[in-house]
Amino acid sequence: MYIKKQRLLTPGPTPLYPPALHAMMASDLHHRTEDFRNVYKSALADLKEVMATTHDVLLFAASGTGAMDAAVSNLFSAGDKVIVCSAGKFGERWVEIAKAYGLNAIVLQKEYGDVVSPDEVAETLRRESGVKGVFLQASETSTGAAFDVEGMGRVVSPSGALLIVDAITGLGTMPLEIDEWGLDVVIGGSQKAFMIPPGLAFCSVSPKAWKFYETSTLPHFYFDLKKEKKNGDKGESSWTPATSLILALGAALKYIQQVGMPRLVENAQLLARATRAAVRELGLELFARRPGASVTAVRAPAGMDSGVIVKEFRNRFGAIIANGQGTMKGQIFRMAHLGYFDIADMFAIIAGLEVILHANGYPVEFGRGVAAVQRLYAEAAVAEPAGARA
Repeated sequence: MYIKKQRLLTPGPTPLYPPALHAMMASDLHHRTEDFRNVYKSALADLKEVMATTHDVLLFAASGTGAMDAAVSNLFSAGDKVIVCSAGKFGERWVEIAKAYGLNAIVLQKEYGDVVSPDEVAETLRRESGVKGVFLQASETSTGAAFDVEGMGRVVSPSGALLIVDAITGLGTMPLEIDEWGLDVVIGGSQKAFMIPPGLAFCSVSPKAWKFYETSTLPHFYFDLKKEKKNGDKGESSWTPATSLILALGAALKYIQQVGMPRLVENAQLLARATRAAVRELGLELFARRPGASVTAVRAPAGMDSGVIVKEFRNRFGAIIANGQGTMKGQIFRMAHLGYFDIADMFAIIAGLEVILHANGYPVEFGRGVAAVQRLYAEAAVAEPAGARA
């Protein structure tokens, strides 16, 4: 009760992979030397392998929003007609970026907790001629919802429009077959499933997207895809790189390769399923209609502000979970599963939640939620092939 270890249980930043932190200590390395070029080339190659794509992969010293900005400013022109799928705070960010660059944005707006369906995008493509791009989230972190990215690929790719996917919390939590599904730009960030601090953004760029680059007339300077491609091929960044973070990324990518990206995804999905089972056992309601595996969003009990639960986690257990964002603040709380989380984290989170709910007058049978997590883990462990557990 007197010693509290801080536990980061948010969907970004996420818990850090310890060897990645150790790798950062070697950052007294000049970025225009052969030693660093080797580090940079290795990180780009490993990132491409982990993302399982033949497309070019580029790296920026920025938050994930920097790569979102680059996808718009490098591939489109003012007045271009685009479809933006918006069902949360990060869909709204796509809207803001598109409008900032003067695109003609057709916004398919859904209420928080819902998602835009491939059928709705297909209908819009049939109705609207000359659409140049479709923007969406793979995982809408503000609500815990997951989009049908594969279905979006099936309807967008034949149209000739680019499919631009913010997969900042989708990578490492859901299957994303970049080449097979026709995903033209897929965006990621360092502080999510990649288990290192914030500050790096990256994106894959398809051959189809490169053709759009050649005709784009929007201004861009720092975020120049072609410049990054040219320099990245030589093992350099266009501008001063975040040296320490690239060293950390290299270590984290080696770990992800060791685990296997499919297993990293499976881990997040197992934790998400366990969390959903636990909150249902406790009589709570999930927020997202199509829940994903990056984060689980839960409605606070009637009459209770979700901020109370967030505050109690911090004060009682030194644990940081996320409140709702925007209009959902005070209504939902969010618990993350992406990256360096394991099943023992979920035992602790759900046990803590039971204590907090009980202390605030919500009827709880202690252990009921935890037992749901234990059962799901036990079933998964029994089903796991011999030798799979390292």
